[in-house]
Amino acid sequence: MEGKKVMVVFGTRPEAIKMAPVVQALKKSAVCCEVAVTAQHREMLDQVLELFKIHPDYDLNLMQAGQTLTDITTRALDGLKEVLEKAKPDIVLVHGDTTTTFVAALAAYYAHIPIGHVEAGLRTGQKYSPFPEEMNRKLAGALADLHFAPTTTAKNNLLHEGIDELKVLVTGNTVIDALLETVKSDYTFADPSLRSLLKATEGQRMILVTTHRRENLGEPMRQIYRALADVLDHYPDTYVVFPVHKNPSVRQVVEEVLGQNSRVHLIEPMDYEPFVNLMAQSNIILTDSGGIQEEAPSLGVPVLVVRDTTERPEAVEAGTVALVGTSYEKVFEKLNRLLSDKEVYQDMAHATNPYGDGQASERIVAAMVKFLS
Repeated sequence: MEGKKVMVVFGTRPEAIKMAPVVQALKKSAVCCEVAVTAQHREMLDQVLELFKIHPDYDLNLMQAGQTLTDITTRALDGLKEVLEKAKPDIVLVHGDTTTTFVAALAAYYAHIPIGHVEAGLRTGQKYSPFPEEMNRKLAGALADLHFAPTTTAKNNLLHEGIDELKVLVTGNTVIDALLETVKSDYTFADPSLRSLLKATEGQRMILVTTHRRENLGEPMRQIYRALADVLDHYPDTYVVFPVHKNPSVRQVVEEVLGQNSRVHLIEPMDYEPFVNLMAQSNIILTDSGGIQEEAPSLGVPVLVVRDTTERPEAVEAGTVALVGTSYEKVFEKLNRLLSDKEVYQDMAHATNPYGDGQASERIVAAMVKFLS
């Protein structure tokens, strides 16, 4: 195995979180591991790199104010072409469904370098939902040589598309590896205002909220927030913590609908470590995030997903996640039921997590070593 090199490429916080345990496992293996980041998201990426002590060998530092998908795609493709020419890896490992994922796979394909795709096979079957993630993931999958599917459902999606079964390995999801390493029962939040809030609300129920999806901007978000505000009127023992995405289009609607509500605590986006520990202390999570659908089941926290589709149906089938859409009526109804019906709440909270045992990274690395040997 001497001289064999794996290049891990990512560009956003979710990718970094899910690839960090893979990088750590590769560093302990018989192969050389180098890391290239596009920094498609800069600040949010850096705090994950620091947490997991990852020092990129190549950093394209692409993020610019007002960047478009075309901007990211073209700059990343040019930058990664140069990186691959210099590094000459034996395989490129990408993750998930970001623009960086697709572009890194394309750059590797152009350079005739094999590609491994972590978290392969997730599908909604709808081209523009989520946008652009659905097609990023499919296009990366079309180029990949090894497919690391987190679940059997994801594997079956790949087989349905004609992928050779010998090239697909069900591993579990690496986000569970990262989560189990990060959540602590005795965790202390560094933010004094958050510590004070949690102390002052001890014994009350917390709804943790995150929203950022492009397809939810505007009226869908307004409906979600109105339903949330009206539910709080019915339950005086319940409050909301809402780390608000930096997108001005999100912030405008949040401030308009929830800004004056005394039981909605709007805070800045959180670093990964305090955020997952806050998840562990919450009672309900309302989100349009993909990763949270995988993480929260390991913490025993019910998740209501404010989207019309999900590429993660396993959690819905297992009962840990409910897909509720974005209409006022559906969001209000589902929140109200979870808050009022203890049996329904317990059924969701104690459902089995379908996303693995925290050993996905070890399985991926073993397969990579076998492939390279």
